[in-house]
Amino acid sequence: AITARNSSSFASLCVLPFLLSLSLFLQTNMIHFLLMVNKQGQTRLAQYFSFLSVHDRTALEAEIVRKCLARKDTECSFLEYLNYKVVFRRYASLFFIVGVDEEENEVAVLEFIHCLVETLDRFFENVCELDIMFNIEKAHFIVQEMVANGCVVETNKNNILEPIRLLEKEKM
Repeated sequence: AITARNSSSFASLCVLPFLLSLSLFLQTNMIHFLLMVNKQGQTRLAQYFSFLSVHDRTALEAEIVRKCLARKDTECSFLEYLNYKVVFRRYASLFFIVGVDEEENEVAVLEFIHCLVETLDRFFENVCELDIMFNIEKAHFIVQEMVANGCVVETNKNNILEPIRLLEKEKM
């Protein structure tokens, strides 16, 4: 039985897991931006999960895209720029570029990129640059289903694509 004498310790035991989970939530690594860029350096999709002014976004995109496109196939797919760790991967004519916290695991980010490409492939049936260009709102929707507030929240392709398929059924 809980008495007045030990109720404060009981309350602290109940609050402790909440505070622990809150502190873990506040310390989670995050994705700051996701870019899809063609081989000529033209941005086809840009999604930002932390605030940057338009001027800063333009400068950041130009510099990161230049650095990623300049790297050879034999070089590493990770680089550091300002306070970001940049992870990129090329699929056909598109570069998928993700900027994350410096503590983030590069291999996990590569897996996220691969999952995103597989999801886009499943939806667009062999995705290409034109699919992204002409269906930009659907591409953004897929990214938003996978990432919320800079954290990956869903990787199951069926769960990601179900809402967009339902929306498409409604349009018919």
